[in-house]
Amino acid sequence: MIVITTNQIAGKRITKVLGLVRGNTIRARHVGKDIMAAFRNIAGGEIKEYTKLMGESREQALDRMVDEARGLGANAIIGVRFMTSMVMAGASEILAYGTAVQVEPCDP
Repeated sequence: MIVITTNQIAGKRITKVLGLVRGNTIRARHVGKDIMAAFRNIAGGEIKEYTKLMGESREQALDRMVDEARGLGANAIIGVRFMTSMVMAGASEILAYGTAVQVEPCDP
């Protein structure tokens, strides 16, 4: 599956647009990680616990989007974007979305 942020794929032509696909996840902070993050906040620097949490969330949202696209018969997703929002104190959503398409190689 090709997953790309642009609306065109070099060397490919879009043969069919299948529609919007999306994947999301909502994650809450963990008390143990909050304690470590508070210490890092005092000392300064990257809060690695949250970086890891957000990275895992992005991957899960992408995986869910790809699964939805496969279900439609797509072999690519174009125009991929991410959005995040706070759902409640201590919990945020990551949404990945794009357009599911079928592509084939361009004629030489």
